[in-house]
Amino acid sequence: MSWQDYVDNQLLASQCVSKAAIAGHDGGVWAKSEGFEVSKEELAKIVQGFDKTELLTSGGVTLAGQRYIYLSGTDRVIRAKLGKMGVHCMKTQQAVIVSIYEEPKSRRRRQCERISCICKKLLSINKKP
Repeated sequence: MSWQDYVDNQLLASQCVSKAAIAGHDGGVWAKSEGFEVSKEELAKIVQGFDKTELLTSGGVTLAGQRYIYLSGTDRVIRAKLGKMGVHCMKTQQAVIVSIYEEPKSRRRRQCERISCICKKLLSINKKP
């Protein structure tokens, strides 16, 4: 399965996510949903934010030119929000999976669980993301 297949057939097809991208830790895009014009610089900042949350708490999370308010994060997960749009990012060994979803709040848990499930799947098959 290609990286684009993961975006199209796993993330977007779940209907939990409206936009998604998979990128390397250098910010290089491996796959993305159509029309999701996220830049290498934006993705590289997110990757840095896993270790230096102060980069995101002060400047927010920017994706495809849209700035989201940083909510929380760990060394593997970053969450942000703007209005009814949510951002969930998860870091693997060599990649980051970035997704945007639209609430209602009742679906938020399902959206985050779907992304986490895909990351765990990638880790379990040793795809080196």
